Amino acid sequence: KTEELDQPNEEAQYCFENIKGSCYKTSWSSGIQITSYVVLGFLTILTLGGNLMVMISIAYFKQLHSPTNILLASLACADFCLGLTVLPFSSIRFVETCWYFGETFCRFHSSLELSFCYSSIVHLCFISVDRYVAVTDPLIYPLKFTVPVSGMFIAVAWTFSIVYSFSIVFTGANDKGIHELVNALSCVGSCQILFNKTWVVLSTLLYLIPFFTIIALYSKIFAVAKQQARMIEMMSNDTQSSDTYSDRVGRRERKAVKTIGIAVIAFVIFWSPYSIVVITDAFFNFITPPLLFDIVVWFTYSNSAINPLIYSLFYPWFRKAMKVIVSCKMLQLDCSTMNLFTE
Repeated sequence: KTEELDQPNEEAQYCFENIKGSCYKTSWSSGIQITSYVVLGFLTILTLGGNLMVMISIAYFKQLHSPTNILLASLACADFCLGLTVLPFSSIRFVETCWYFGETFCRFHSSLELSFCYSSIVHLCFISVDRYVAVTDPLIYPLKFTVPVSGMFIAVAWTFSIVYSFSIVFTGANDKGIHELVNALSCVGSCQILFNKTWVVLSTLLYLIPFFTIIALYSKIFAVAKQQARMIEMMSNDTQSSDTYSDRVGRRERKAVKTIGIAVIAFVIFWSPYSIVVITDAFFNFITPPLLFDIVVWFTYSNSAINPLIYSLFYPWFRKAMKVIVSCKMLQLDCSTMNLFTE
């Protein structure tokens, strides 16, 4: 969103001084601009670096070539692509309060933004299904969820997200019926893709349906995992052995479920404000102040940097893999077959 002033002002700055109908530019002090660039630049680098580590770790270490981890790598790829293609331009738009890259690239940029965000939602939904079967039916899981099945899930997630996002934005279906409002809010130097009520409702459903699916599955998963933990504890007490292979695998699986569950909760926290703002704008003629809208958008972007931090806190194998990658040992020695699991 870009702020337009209703009354002309001789001292006002424009995004394009020599172009009629140019947007007004908000003047920030040098200190605020520099601070904003530093903060947003750090967030972008954190998103790129963390998710790149996840992708390299899972791709390089053979022990991590599991269906679940391949889905996690694809999720990290979506977040990495967001940081690479969307965040740098969004940073400039936020600080400069102008869009300098043209209308066509604005639509392309917005389409990519939607694609990566929907891809993340669908990936999380598929990961929850994967974990549900792994915990509730561990004997059938290796037969049902193989690497090719994960590949199929990934293909569906990416294809749906890209086709849906680009088709809405580039066909103009998003602003059908609200052209007068779009024209009133538009100016040269803005990049605001508005959505009518129909597409907002549909997009909200595409967020809520996977969201409630994930919540329902994880509620069942945690109940089953808790029951299994009690059974293992009872069996361990009876056999006086608490460190069998099945116990270690069971602990690792339950820890994986908790970690991914935390990632899902983080996703809900970071995405809920944006969903509320978008719905409010669609039904109340876009009343959200531009600065508030941009802050909410960047709060949502922050979710792409959070997942690698969650993995580093709760996955010992990820910390171990990062040490190998950062120390460049993988370039000197063949570490692809090393054991990353300490339990």
